Amino acid sequence: MILYLGNNLKSKNTNLTTLAQLSSLLKSEGYSIKTASSLRNQFLRLLSMLWAIIKYSSRINYVLIDTYSTKNFYYALATSQLCRFLKLKYIPILHGGDLPSRLDKSAKFSTLIFSNSYKNVAVSNYLKYEFDTRGFESIFIPNVLELEKYNFFKRGFSNPKLLYVRAFANIYNPEMAVKVLNEIKKEYPEAMLCMVGPEKDSSFKNCKALAKKLELENSIEFTGMLSKNEWHKKSEQYNIFINTTNIDNAPVSVMEAMALGLPIVSTNVGGMPFLIENNKTGILVKKNDINAMVNAISSICKNERITNQLVINARKLVESHDWNKVKFLWCNILHSK
Repeated sequence: MILYLGNNLKSKNTNLTTLAQLSSLLKSEGYSIKTASSLRNQFLRLLSMLWAIIKYSSRINYVLIDTYSTKNFYYALATSQLCRFLKLKYIPILHGGDLPSRLDKSAKFSTLIFSNSYKNVAVSNYLKYEFDTRGFESIFIPNVLELEKYNFFKRGFSNPKLLYVRAFANIYNPEMAVKVLNEIKKEYPEAMLCMVGPEKDSSFKNCKALAKKLELENSIEFTGMLSKNEWHKKSEQYNIFINTTNIDNAPVSVMEAMALGLPIVSTNVGGMPFLIENNKTGILVKKNDINAMVNAISSICKNERITNQLVINARKLVESHDWNKVKFLWCNILHSK
């Protein structure tokens, strides 16, 4: 039996969690899976995870632990050390672009977690590199895409229609998207921007205020949170995906955009150069470099043949993330069903 610990919260403002998706797919391969926790209160959620370890300890073959860099890091610390005490094999699944800095800030706790695990699974080559460099051996198993659910089709690029799909949080720098639209409209007056994602901090209000100040209200649509199916359908109206973040790992929304046939323009931060090969599977620009992103968007619109090859290359890249391929990587380390 496998016990999977992580965020299993369900609400109208969240999509299917990594835990929910992967546990369901593993079940489809014949694994017996228990999960924790769906409790909203953070302290009770931790207690639920710890209790699940104790409750199922006599039946557990492996414990999977979704591991991030902020508060969740301490969930991973507590649950992993209980697994050690009970002599259970645990596997941290490494997420989050800021995890490397957590390794440096919390070196002793990191050693307790990652030096005593059965395996460390990195969902990006970026995190694998960062962990391996610090002496924590890891295995790369990418985030999963079920490619049959992604409608790939050819787009035209005569007028830039930009799509942003990310939470409104300062670390993702959503205001840059508004500023990019303002600049690209000087060359393409009919340019549009759609911003999809939930409000996490003041950046949402800042984006709305900036759009008003720059008189872009008729050129920007703020949709709020959309389900995957909803934003995938919405994406059919747009032709360029922009990722403006200051910190990143291997964002699923970027990989989904690749699967849908959208060319990517992203800031060159964190794990992005491990995911995107510049000018082959997407275009990378310096963090917060508005002019560079504008120039990249313009080049996409002016060089349709090159852009179409960029899109095809990106689609081929994400085909390696399809469950029909990724499942074998999981089966290699989860020997017991």
